[in-house]
This record gives sequence, structure tokens and C-alpha cells, in this order.
Amino acid sequence: MSVISSTKNLEALSFTLVAEFDAGVERVWQLWEDPRQLERWWGPPTWPATFEQFEFQSGGKAGYYMTGPEGEKAGGWWRFTAIQAPNKLEFDDGFADENGAPVEDLGITHATVSLEEAGGRTRMTIVSTFESEEQMEQMVQMGMEEGMKEAVGQIDAILSEHANA
Repeated sequence: MSVISSTKNLEALSFTLVAEFDAGVERVWQLWEDPRQLERWWGPPTWPATFEQFEFQSGGKAGYYMTGPEGEKAGGWWRFTAIQAPNKLEFDDGFADENGAPVEDLGITHATVSLEEAGGRTRMTIVSTFESEEQMEQMVQMGMEEGMKEAVGQIDAILSEHANA
């Protein structure tokens, strides 16, 4: 498994996940900029994502849903706030209803993704920042930490396919 650590910081209202991959920074960046590759790992294996909208530019939006094992769907949206290829990506992240409209009840999370060279590998750090302690606790109770670990854990298989192609 590529995940090195996951850390919750209640004072900073943040969750940090660090992973490393046997691939260059540019290759790992493609997993974020290409929605077809992104949907192969965003979400736990039992909840694969489908991106219906993907405007990968600062100010652009992405809309997606994840499909559960019983066919249930959970919607989400991103608003890209900073893109500095191939090292840094920031976006606001929220839940969406069945029509793709934001659901305000669960708040917005801000994600900062950093990719850096680390001894021939790529270190990816994802920092999710919450609006409040209540929101953070709710997300943790919903399984965010385990879900993100499972999602990121799928990246190695994708990278090995391309390395062998």
C-alpha cells in the first residue's frame, strides 16, 4: 500500500494523507488532470466515481457521483481554486444532490494536493481542511479517512498498468 500516513489535527481542522508512488511527478499528476484516470481511483473500490463534468482550470468545476454496491449514488462537486502543474492542486470539495446541486448541510472541505519528487518516487500529500470541528468529526464518522486510504491505495495498480503498457 502506498499510503504512508494519515493524520487528523483537530486544532488545525485538518486531515492529512501522505502516499508515495513508484512513478514520476508528471505521471502521478495525470491521475488528477485526466477524469478517466481519476475516476478509476477517486472513491473506495466499492464506490467507484464517475465524473460527468470536469473543467480542469482555476475557477473550473467538476461534478461526479460515486456508485455504491447496491447501485445507490452519492454526488459530489469540486471547484478548482489553484492549479500549478505538475506539483500543486487546490479545490473546494462538497456533496451534491441527485441533480448535481451542492448540499449545504455537510459544508465544504478545502483540499490541497502537493506532488514532489522523493528519491526517484513521487510523494503525494493531500491536506483536507474543514470549516468546523463538528464538520470534521462528521466526515470522520462517515468514513472519510478509511475511504481516502482505500481510494489512494488503488493508484499503484493504475500506475503499474501504464508502466507495463
